[in-house]
Amino acid sequence: MMRKEYDFDKMKGRRNPYAKHLKKQVTIRIGVDVIDYFKKMADETGVPYQNLINLYLRDCVQSNRKLSFKWTQ
Repeated sequence: MMRKEYDFDKMKGRRNPYAKHLKKQVTIRIGVDVIDYFKKMADETGVPYQNLINLYLRDCVQSNRKLSFKWTQ
């Protein structure tokens, strides 16, 4: 039977045991201009800039987006 109200103040939080399998920490060099762009977007949206970068890269993966570039000699 469901209660009308629940007291969540007394509940203990616990970490998601599967979270460590969802993301991996890496070291990557990213241009200052790129970081500034995502930090500005983070200020506008309230979403942390690292999450925004991850969301953008995930969108690239899901849409199979390929970068078009040409090396100059």
